[in-house]
Amino acid sequence: MALSLYLFLLVILLPLASNAQRQPPSPGYKPSSKFSSVSFGKGYSNLWSPHHQTINGSTVTIWLDNSTGSGFKSLNSYSSGYFGAAIKLHPGYTAGVITAFYLSNNQVLEKHDEIDIEFLGTTPGKPYTLQTNVYVNGTGDGTPLIGREVKFNLWFDPTKAFHNYAILWNPKEIIFFVDDIPIRRYPKKSAATFPSRPMWAYGSIWDASSWATEGGKYKADYQYQPFIARYKNFKIGGCRAGARATCRPASGSSALTGRLSRKQNVAMAWAQRYYKVYDYCGDETRDLTKTSECLS
Repeated sequence: MALSLYLFLLVILLPLASNAQRQPPSPGYKPSSKFSSVSFGKGYSNLWSPHHQTINGSTVTIWLDNSTGSGFKSLNSYSSGYFGAAIKLHPGYTAGVITAFYLSNNQVLEKHDEIDIEFLGTTPGKPYTLQTNVYVNGTGDGTPLIGREVKFNLWFDPTKAFHNYAILWNPKEIIFFVDDIPIRRYPKKSAATFPSRPMWAYGSIWDASSWATEGGKYKADYQYQPFIARYKNFKIGGCRAGARATCRPASGSSALTGRLSRKQNVAMAWAQRYYKVYDYCGDETRDLTKTSECLS
């Protein structure tokens, strides 16, 4: 009798648990609603390979084939802000292909800063991995960059519809959002571990076969070309480089303190519990003395 009751409860409760895992809790506050959309031409311009970029209404399409990828860059640099875009990814075999939305100053600084949202290509039947990353005072001279990668799978198929992805960067913290759910918060613990110099916003698609998919196990296969990424609903709200000191940095919360609310923290804990698949601070193969924030 006890066994029958246990099996009955298992049949009833397992689907409920699975559904709770798939359905994100409401974060309450939606930062994306606080910033107006800007047309691509008013916020961005092509950076490379204009022949691999089209603009159709509010949607920008860029693609990668065996000749090149493509990318775009914001017209202005910023010292802080909220940077968002709705993105739809290419389905099927995309191993080795990176679709990215990020902040960087690598074009003007050899030892540059960077804040990344990168979609690591995948093979059929496996989920896309969304990688968030932070570089601080990195190098461009051949020395390996010290990354701060935290990776997630997603609770939806990012190839079937547009979803909103955003980076909020202010003098106190960096927060990564997916459909307004904060998935990662990177606080400022010291000047040495936090990017503070002006950056531009970028989008791109390119071949990173050497490392992108399962550490480079699977490479880009151009029999499946072109690999296409679509962007729309661009949002930029921030302080431009050189802005007056009265410019107020963007906040990810409605609270006057700027801290995430209880609901936002619950939503972030949900994303990290069910969908985080890698955290650099928990990687025992790394020398964590080079990322001192992991030791504090």
